[in-house]
Amino acid sequence: MFSKRTNWKLTPNALTLAQREMAAAGREVLDLTASNPTRVGLNYDSEAITKSLAQTAGLDYEPQPKGMLVARESISDYYREQHNEFSVSPENIILTSSTSEAYFHLFHLLCNPDDTVLVPKPSYPLFDFLADLADVKLVPYPLIYDHGWQIDFVSLYNAVDHRTRAVVLVHPNNPTGSYVHENELRPLNAFCREYDLALIVDEVFLDYAHDGASRPTFAANPDALTFTLSGLSKVSGLPQMKLAWIVSSGPEEQVAAMDRLEIVADTFLSLNTPVQLASPVLLNQRKNIQPVLLDRLRANLEELDRQLLHSSSCKRLEMEGGWYAVLRVPVTQSDEELAVKILRGCSVLVHPGHFYDFPQDGYLVLGLITAIDQFREGVRRILQLVDSD
Repeated sequence: MFSKRTNWKLTPNALTLAQREMAAAGREVLDLTASNPTRVGLNYDSEAITKSLAQTAGLDYEPQPKGMLVARESISDYYREQHNEFSVSPENIILTSSTSEAYFHLFHLLCNPDDTVLVPKPSYPLFDFLADLADVKLVPYPLIYDHGWQIDFVSLYNAVDHRTRAVVLVHPNNPTGSYVHENELRPLNAFCREYDLALIVDEVFLDYAHDGASRPTFAANPDALTFTLSGLSKVSGLPQMKLAWIVSSGPEEQVAAMDRLEIVADTFLSLNTPVQLASPVLLNQRKNIQPVLLDRLRANLEELDRQLLHSSSCKRLEMEGGWYAVLRVPVTQSDEELAVKILRGCSVLVHPGHFYDFPQDGYLVLGLITAIDQFREGVRRILQLVDSD
């Protein structure tokens, strides 16, 4: 009755079962996996946000496959103001309801059934489901850790074959917090030109560099066909507004890509008019929320490092940006077993590294946007348990 593409294992994993047990028992849990900025005690300009959605023009429906010009211009303004990219034209922007939808569009644009896309490992597990639904095969290429994360170009070349259509980059990566560095950009573009591949670059966390220094965007990358993804979810801390985008750049193939993408987008027309009309205000909210989130990230990172000074067995891996930290822990059991032990023994929820395809056990992933007092207490409990094992 059902397609093979949805033949997923639907039984809950051990950590999910433990969460349900804790909830059924009424036990309070400190959530150190939080990624929803609307649920971590941040103060939004609610009046400006809600007022922006109440425009009477939102009662009129004028479908635009690329998205309304006012919204695409506001995104172009964002790149000019935040990243000094004057060449991001509204004509090279296509709006989607989410970056997940953007990936889905791009997989269909670039791939025939059973074609392959190269994806970083470790990284966010969403790709597997999107690829299954698009009948695309994922081939991982590793990020290697040596005083920071970097692309393993030998493995990247070993992974490509005649069915490969694109390379996914996450800039900065989730959860490793590593940006694509300047010395990696030229060989990446050369690799894509050599094998006639597109770059798909996920930049949702681009603005969250912990040192405060702006990192370059791929949105104006001229040397390979490039699709840069971002959205309100992280840029303005507004995941509920469901507005994301694809910026196309590169050589002459870009023109044909935009024509085809426009038809794909026209088939769905998933965006609602009110959020598009509100986009200038909603994007402007980043100026309020990003400094608050960055303060939260830095405070929690400092607290984590402070407590790790007294840990006999745990250390934090280097990171540059994003909302997560990776802990290296002793391999006395599987990561999932340790996460379950922490949940049941400490009432603290963390993610095991294998959720993100770390190559072996010995990693825990902690979210950094949790309220500071909860984060402090959660880390204390985790280190006390792990150090006592």
